[in-house]
Amino acid sequence: MTLTTPTQRALALIALALGGFAIGSTEFVAMGLLPNIAEALLPAQYAADPAAGVAHAGWLVSAYALGVVVGAPTIAAISATFPRKGLILVLLVGFVVATVASAVLPSFGLVLVARFVAGLPHGAYFGIASIVAGEIMGPGKRGKGIAMVMLGLSIANVVGVPAITWVGQNAGWRIAYGVVSVLFALTFLAVAAFVPRSPADAHATIGRELRAFRSPQVWIVMGLGAVGFGGFFAVYSYISPLVQNVTGLPESAVPLVLVVVGLGMVVGGVLGGHLADHSVKRTIYIGMLALIGALLVTVFTAQWVWGVFLGAFLLGATSSAIPPAVQSRLMDVAGDARTIAAALNHSAFNIGNSLGAALGGAVIAAGFGFLAPAWLGIVLALLGLLVTMVSYGVERRTDRRAALRSSSPSTGPVTAPVPTV
Repeated sequence: MTLTTPTQRALALIALALGGFAIGSTEFVAMGLLPNIAEALLPAQYAADPAAGVAHAGWLVSAYALGVVVGAPTIAAISATFPRKGLILVLLVGFVVATVASAVLPSFGLVLVARFVAGLPHGAYFGIASIVAGEIMGPGKRGKGIAMVMLGLSIANVVGVPAITWVGQNAGWRIAYGVVSVLFALTFLAVAAFVPRSPADAHATIGRELRAFRSPQVWIVMGLGAVGFGGFFAVYSYISPLVQNVTGLPESAVPLVLVVVGLGMVVGGVLGGHLADHSVKRTIYIGMLALIGALLVTVFTAQWVWGVFLGAFLLGATSSAIPPAVQSRLMDVAGDARTIAAALNHSAFNIGNSLGAALGGAVIAAGFGFLAPAWLGIVLALLGLLVTMVSYGVERRTDRRAALRSSSPSTGPVTAPVPTV
């Protein structure tokens, strides 16, 4: 990879981040348009029971997330030997086709399938683009490289998602997805023009990548992302009905709340990348505790206008501060399987996306109200904190065993310490 000037490096990073912007738009734009989608694709159910219709439309969020879960490890493992730039371009073509299909297919069932297909390239794109961005940033800046690509996703929540939500509310949700497909096409052109050729890892094999699944720590860290971030997505998936039914604001206020979420994501993403380069462990612990705090703020203040905006900012900041550290953690515990580890981060978060959206919809459909997903989110985030403690507890025990083996009788006697009095 040869980039000779700061301008070339900046253009390459912006092109990769533009992909994150487009992905953030396609993933999150449904959150603000669920009532519109439910009214259009599930008219009978929505007319009889709007809450049940919105909860049913939430399956589109879950379908996309499940596509990420399936596609991230599968594509990353199969494509480990492919040149990275070419693979990124192929993934972007897949995004364009699936997003256009989401905009034009006539029934809820077919759109559901299209959203699943649209999610397939998500994790592989972020994983491979993060590796390329890390190489562009240089040694010792892996967290900042990951954060740079994720920054596009965060900015999407400031500019892209609110703007496209406004378009969807006024011109129709199908037009909104049409706009997203144009973003992916522009990203394709930017990556083709500015990102240098990046050969695959010469030693990569499908078998080596799949060996990552033998590590218990890989599964534990994925559990952290899945359960912990289910708490964020339980709230974010139903932000539109929360703003309208709990806070009492009009539909036109939803894009403004989404802007505030996005601003929080930008701040949290930049901060999280810097913190991860200093201490992955400390960043995860502080980030999970902060996420719980943000959910508590939402629970107790969402009925007031200032409260829903404060909660939105804090949820955005905490949710984007942790991913660079979790991805770094996965890449550390996966050993040589860097490609699949980088992609698995997004599988984990989108298990959380699917889990949060499904459980959040379930508590709404059960009649507990539109604030119930925030209570559910607190429970999920607490479980994520517990999984974090388990991960580092297992690591400490493993390190102690390794230390004992290194001082076994074959290398010298092990003597007990003499007690002091």
